[in-house]
Amino acid sequence: MQIAVNLPNDFVAFQSVTDIEKDMRLSYSLWLFKNSRVTLVKAAELAGLDTYDFMAACKQNEVAIIDISKEELLEELAG
Repeated sequence: MQIAVNLPNDFVAFQSVTDIEKDMRLSYSLWLFKNSRVTLVKAAELAGLDTYDFMAACKQNEVAIIDISKEELLEELAG
């Protein structure tokens, strides 16, 4: 499926269409993953990245990869 988005010329004047598409795919993938709409693997696939590169993008964009509190993690490790 293809979705068209109209952007003002001054927002895109210094980037190629390919770079904009890549950035938009990554941003949307991060949003979907952060909001638990897709798995890590599916989000990476949508972004066009391998799992490790997507995990690095999550870190760079402060998106938690593991959705568990410190207390839950300590309890899990102790039990």
